[in-house]
Amino acid sequence: MPALALLSVALEQTVQWKYGTAGSIGLLLLTIGIRSRRPTLSSAGAVILALLVTGPALSS
Repeated sequence: MPALALLSVALEQTVQWKYGTAGSIGLLLLTIGIRSRRPTLSSAGAVILALLVTGPALSS
């Protein structure tokens, strides 16, 4: 269990560093949506993360 918590914190810090606050919000929505079994929240988080990841490729 501690390894999972450590991995989670590392992933969150990486997303925050690379994608800023919007990335953290997307990851938070995705995580809350999965844990509470709300597809709307998890979909919104996934869309935010997908837009952040593909944004540089689309603007080229």
